[in-house]
Amino acid sequence: MYARQPAYAPTPYSYTPTSSLSATINLDEELKLFTSSTDRDLYESLAEIYSILVTLDALEKAYLKDSITDADYGETCSRLLKQYKSNLANETVANAFGDLETFKREWDLECPRATERIRVGLPATVEQPSHKPAAQAGAAAATSIIAASECFITVLDAIKIGMISKDQLHPLLAETIQAVNKVTDKEFENREKIVHWLITLNQMRAAQELGQEQARELEFDMTRAYNGFKSTLE
Repeated sequence: MYARQPAYAPTPYSYTPTSSLSATINLDEELKLFTSSTDRDLYESLAEIYSILVTLDALEKAYLKDSITDADYGETCSRLLKQYKSNLANETVANAFGDLETFKREWDLECPRATERIRVGLPATVEQPSHKPAAQAGAAAATSIIAASECFITVLDAIKIGMISKDQLHPLLAETIQAVNKVTDKEFENREKIVHWLITLNQMRAAQELGQEQARELEFDMTRAYNGFKSTLE
């Protein structure tokens, strides 16, 4: 006859579960991930970041497949990027998060398109417009051109008076590229430099400043970009 098999799987250490140990484990008891409201807020923020990354990656795929309009894509992408930054503005969350690559490895998350969009910090429709701006009447077109010109001048003035931190320059450059896109979708000299500097600033901490050499380079690039923009209007 065959030997009777044990009711449990044998182990290399011949461990036999005891009733006293089993009695200390309540299988009906809820397992808590946190023991305080602070821990709960932290886990909720990390979970939200995870969901933002998954959603943003899906959004990028939909945009590439033309499954979403430019307007809906731009609005949704901007909102997700803002939510991502808002969550990481909390120091406790930022410390637990570490950096994006570490977070992805820890949670086995594959989101290459979301990673690239976060690196750029702008919707694809702003980075590189995929359509011509809507036709505008003479007065409206003139207003858009003036607004874009004022954005360039504001950026250059900000650099000259020493406003060279990320939180000062990034909004001005973002406003500039959006104003330019309302006027033309043409590539002009140094247009790509506006996007380049937006990406550079996006990698910096909010209060971090450009070095003096970087500031001079930015001023030079923006001056040439402004001249390139004006050449498209001739």
